Amino acid sequence: MATVSLVLGSGGARGYAHIGAIEEIERRGYEIVSISGSSMGALVGGMHAAGKLNEYKDWVTSLNWMRVVRLLDFTLSRGAIRGDKIFVQLAEILGSPNIENFEIDFTAVAADIAHQKEVWYQKGSLLDAIRASVAVPGLFTPVVKEGRVLVDGGILNPLPIIPVVAAQADLIIAVDLNTGDSSHSHLQLPSNQYLKRSGMSDEWHMPDTNAADESDEDLADQATEIGGRMDVLLNSVEVMQASLAEYKIAGYPPDLLVRIPKDLCSFYEFHRATEAIEYGRLATRDRLEALENGDPIN
Repeated sequence: MATVSLVLGSGGARGYAHIGAIEEIERRGYEIVSISGSSMGALVGGMHAAGKLNEYKDWVTSLNWMRVVRLLDFTLSRGAIRGDKIFVQLAEILGSPNIENFEIDFTAVAADIAHQKEVWYQKGSLLDAIRASVAVPGLFTPVVKEGRVLVDGGILNPLPIIPVVAAQADLIIAVDLNTGDSSHSHLQLPSNQYLKRSGMSDEWHMPDTNAADESDEDLADQATEIGGRMDVLLNSVEVMQASLAEYKIAGYPPDLLVRIPKDLCSFYEFHRATEAIEYGRLATRDRLEALENGDPIN
């Protein structure tokens, strides 16, 4: 059985494609022995390393747009979303495992903006590691701990290949969420209806997702308004991460690169797990088939 070191990149809701990639890799008989991830790559990779990926998949595929909105605890302090509701759900799935107890070597990458350097979580609380790694600046509140201000690992390393090099697996497979083509057109994905406007405004109205008198329609309208105003920020982050990922690939080329196109879905369409998972599976299948058949893969 060939062994795989898996690198899972950052990219918001497109990170659901990592679930399909993992399923396809294991379905074809490969053994994943090491995982490194940034942001959603850290979340999905951590779920797999902890043996909870199936439970996580069941949860995310049950989410519709309104259930996603009700998970968002908005604030004007240091970021738009605290993330407490989301992490309550993640804790119910995971419990409170420590990374060093996993059978699979796991690294979650965050960025310390106070000291301008990467932080690799390879031991300690998995939930703490994920929370730091997914803290997109301006969207989620950062993790402030021991003089460090920790944010999304994709700010410095959206495709963290180096942490898995020492694992000495037969293959390094990297899944990049911020580039690629749309050759897998056999998947019909709906258009993004939530990115209607761009730009920031002083006229912020934060929805109260706990308020009993807030209708689903009110919450959806308010979340859509905020989403539109975050459009420029998130697109800027994605452009930056796409460029950084190409540098990482050039410096440490993986044996196999699975490219997930940015137009698969927008950064925060977390209600579209089923489509993204299937795309990740198909894209990984195509690349692995080419590798196994001896076809050119670059």
